Amino acid sequence: MRSVYDRFWEVDALRGIAIILMVLFHFIYDLVFFDVLQLDIRSGPVLYVGRSAAILFVFLVGVSLSLSHSRGKVFGSQVNFIKYLKRGFHIFLWGLVFTIGSWLLFPEEVIVFGILHFIGVAVVLSYPLLESRLLNLTGGFMVLFLGKLMENFTVDFPWLIWLGLTPADFQTLDYFPLLPWFGVTMLGIFTGNIVYPGYCRKYGLIDLSNHKLISALELMGRKSLLIYIVHQPLLIFLLYAIGIVGVHSIGI
Repeated sequence: MRSVYDRFWEVDALRGIAIILMVLFHFIYDLVFFDVLQLDIRSGPVLYVGRSAAILFVFLVGVSLSLSHSRGKVFGSQVNFIKYLKRGFHIFLWGLVFTIGSWLLFPEEVIVFGILHFIGVAVVLSYPLLESRLLNLTGGFMVLFLGKLMENFTVDFPWLIWLGLTPADFQTLDYFPLLPWFGVTMLGIFTGNIVYPGYCRKYGLIDLSNHKLISALELMGRKSLLIYIVHQPLLIFLLYAIGIVGVHSIGI
């Protein structure tokens, strides 16, 4: 019988893979941004790495929200709205830290609604959807469709950047609007409810949790927020320490 402390190793391991892909993409992005590497990051393999990391990470946000909710119901812990509001607010605050940091270092490409802002809002918005299956499946695809429909539209004001409508001259280092990304989260919630009903794995799976590589991925997956917060400053510091990036390059 599972306990409240048990985790599903495959979810943590997949999140660890997403973190590795994300760090790899950001490392390449930094090299291009500081003119160390001449490479098109808006197409080809590098774009696929970045998009794969983002899609997997945001999808697993939905799966994890589903697991958190079902675990709370099974083991009688708190599952009310305040819990999700506090968690979302905490993550959103870290997003604001990145907004301030980007404003200080890269004022022309300030992070207004990056992935941490998105996850914080998504955690709160997902609360009434956490027990739904069909609503998340159909709604998820509808949100994806609306996001695709809106991607070529521009507006003359910045107030709907969070939704997916941007001014023509909008530039940012990190952007995850609710449309279409909340659709990916909804599909993750749907998958979590299908694959892990009642906080139990519905389908058989070989236990690889004791494999060294899988254990390392699990650890990274469990520490994903911490890794996301520290990895970019560490990457930039590394490039500065080995002399690839000068002080003037980072706006100091």
